[in-house]
Amino acid sequence: MPRTHRAVFPGSFDPMSFGHLDVVRRGRRLFDELIVAVGRHPGKDQLFTVEERVDMARRLVADLEAEEPDEAPVRVDSYGGLTVDYARSVGATALLRGIRNLSDLQYEVQQAVTNREVAGLETAFVVAGESFAYTSSSLIRQIAALGDDMARLRTMVPAPVIDALARKKREKHPALERLRNDHADR
Repeated sequence: MPRTHRAVFPGSFDPMSFGHLDVVRRGRRLFDELIVAVGRHPGKDQLFTVEERVDMARRLVADLEAEEPDEAPVRVDSYGGLTVDYARSVGATALLRGIRNLSDLQYEVQQAVTNREVAGLETAFVVAGESFAYTSSSLIRQIAALGDDMARLRTMVPAPVIDALARKKREKHPALERLRNDHADR
């Protein structure tokens, strides 16, 4: 019987960007099924809750699937603990990772070798498109915290993410306030 090639695209997705969606779009062409796995990191200063990140990812992925209905299906899930343990629990044959630059590549290759040696899990890399090469969730959070015009983010994140960031800013979310205060202290 043919084997299903299922990949896990893990990340914090705090928030999800056009770069993340580009990896999802291309992963759908490489695998039979893709799972966007939103990680739970208790020690990390998260802007969005896991539930908010999963909800946002599901809405954005649904839009992507509607645009390209013939590509592989995508499921959005959350997990805690080791990524390789989660990937094995869902029967994944590979991890999918996006590479923006040489620093990403160095880190990701080290992780890939470890994941293959420890868990027998392969890693597939896709190189970011030129317009996504310098976008990161931390940069997006900094712009949201320090900028006055959230529309500046429209080349980095979809409109629903801009709306969610604007709401967090209006609510004076502690993560954004810390970024703002850290910048003011410099």
